[in-house]
Amino acid sequence: MTATAIPTGQLSLAGPSVKLDAAHWPVRGDLAHIRLAGKVFVPHYAVPMERAVVASGADLLALNKADAEVREVLAGGTLFNVLDVTGGWAWGQVGDDGYVGYLPVDALEERRS
Repeated sequence: MTATAIPTGQLSLAGPSVKLDAAHWPVRGDLAHIRLAGKVFVPHYAVPMERAVVASGADLLALNKADAEVREVLAGGTLFNVLDVTGGWAWGQVGDDGYVGYLPVDALEERRS
C-alpha cells in the first residue's frame, strides 16, 4: 500500500474569493471565528468566550486604541463574543452577527445566564 502526499478535491481553489465586510466578519490576518473555518484561511481559529458589556456601557472601537473610530455604542449587558485578548483589549463581535471591533477588557464582565 502506497501513501499519497497529494490531497484530492478538498483543498482546491474554486471561483473568485468572497469580499468580506471587515466591520461584520470576525476575521483578521491572524485569527478568525471558528464558524469561518473552511470559508477563510488564517493561521488560527477561535471559539468565542461570551461576555457582557458592563452596566455603564462601552464604545466598540475599530482599532485597539482609545482614539479609534467608534463603530457602535454598546449598552450595558450587551453580548460580546471575545475572540482574542491582548494588551488590555478584547477583540470580538457583538452577538453572532453584529459589528466586530475592540473593547477595553475592563468594559466586559462574565455573562450571567
